[in-house]
Amino acid sequence: MSLISQSPFVFLKHILKPSTRYSAHFQEQLPHFITPSYQQHHFFTSTPNLKMSASDATAKIFFSSPKFAVVGASTNTEKFGYKVFKWYADRDLPATPINPQGATLTVNGQPYPAIKSLSEIENPKETSVSIITGPAITLTTLQEAKELGVPAVWLQPGTFNDEVLAYANENFQAVVAGEGGWGGEGWCVLVDGERSLAAARL
Repeated sequence: MSLISQSPFVFLKHILKPSTRYSAHFQEQLPHFITPSYQQHHFFTSTPNLKMSASDATAKIFFSSPKFAVVGASTNTEKFGYKVFKWYADRDLPATPINPQGATLTVNGQPYPAIKSLSEIENPKETSVSIITGPAITLTTLQEAKELGVPAVWLQPGTFNDEVLAYANENFQAVVAGEGGWGGEGWCVLVDGERSLAAARL
């Protein structure tokens, strides 16, 4: 389905058909602090009424920020929390890893100390935030981001439900999430980030 926004601030919404969108491979990639029990109760359930909102225009707005943060960054190189942060680091984008344990990520031999929460980032009003956490943690993160004045968020597949997405759409200038993009599981930085970043740099 093609998503077209009338303007960067008007989002076309559509419904996600019930399916097991999020593969076992993706479940294995979740940040290490999301337990199997948490996944069972909060993550990979069918959501026939789940509304989606994203477009190339919103992704462009996301990458128009001068700074970035990755919530759910992981030191485990096999997990998406690491791969998403590495995507930013590989492109020399000023990105800050965020993990409640405050561990240090190493990308291409370069150490990147993580901070423990969004409240520790500098200039949050100039920072777009990628999120790779379960829906309950995502909602708490979004509430904190709203208070800090974060302008845009990118919710990786599996990080949100109806409540989370509704809250995001009501409180941020740009929200990238859900069906669309070039991948099979919805908007993903690893798949859609390159062209969105290029569009923001034009």
